[in-house]
Amino acid sequence: MNVENDEESVPLHVRSQGEGPPLLLLHGLYGSGSNWNGIGRRLAHSYRVHQPDLRNHGKSPHHPTMHYQAMTADLLALMDRLEIGRAAVLGHSMGGKAAMLLALAQPSRVAALAVADVAPVRYCSDEHARLIATLRSLDTRSIGSRAEADEALRAAIPDAGIRQFLLTNLARAHGRWQWRIPLDVLAEGLPAISGWPGELDVHYPDPALFIYGGRSTYVTDDGCVRIRDYFPAARFHCMEECGHLLHVEKPDAFTQVVQRFLSDPESVNNFTK
Repeated sequence: MNVENDEESVPLHVRSQGEGPPLLLLHGLYGSGSNWNGIGRRLAHSYRVHQPDLRNHGKSPHHPTMHYQAMTADLLALMDRLEIGRAAVLGHSMGGKAAMLLALAQPSRVAALAVADVAPVRYCSDEHARLIATLRSLDTRSIGSRAEADEALRAAIPDAGIRQFLLTNLARAHGRWQWRIPLDVLAEGLPAISGWPGELDVHYPDPALFIYGGRSTYVTDDGCVRIRDYFPAARFHCMEECGHLLHVEKPDAFTQVVQRFLSDPESVNNFTK
């Protein structure tokens, strides 16, 4: 399978800041470009940072198609719109997979690639299916505040951090609370989001950094093998005390690793799992 596609793109909403070489920051599932605000501010001292909302997220358009070929088309259209010929790209989780496919599809458009806690492999989607079902079951018509929604979700989603993250997608419009992400579309798209678009017959030859959490299970030994298949110049950095949300748990340390890599790829330690 190759990565060529003729997917219809949607115009992504994007927040940009800073001056310097262009850098795209790509968020994960249920997130938005604003998830990168803190790290974006740090990186904006050296880069022109662009934080798009991926399709069906944040303020970007909703579309029934939700897979990585479509996300790649969106990102290329965004780069064309912003007159970016080549950019460094950093993505977390779903955004990391979108970043990887962008680099594989159009390597000449990606100056350097950094991926946070994800590999080009298929993951189990059961937990995400359960989360989406829980969000869909919330009676938004009876909710008077985000705090009430938080309480209503507490039993099914006991982790307060995850609830607060998911509730960033609950917005008030037309006099009532409603989800701003299309839960039906995301549920339908979970196999593609959790998966990877087949066996690709391409590779990305330039520097690629894969940062993973020591307490996360997203980047396994098998995942590292698949990473090296597609990214032969890959380097690995483990943040030992972090889980999947490593950029949220230790943003300063995460940003330092990214900055070192972007300024000098050889400066990042190459850990082998």
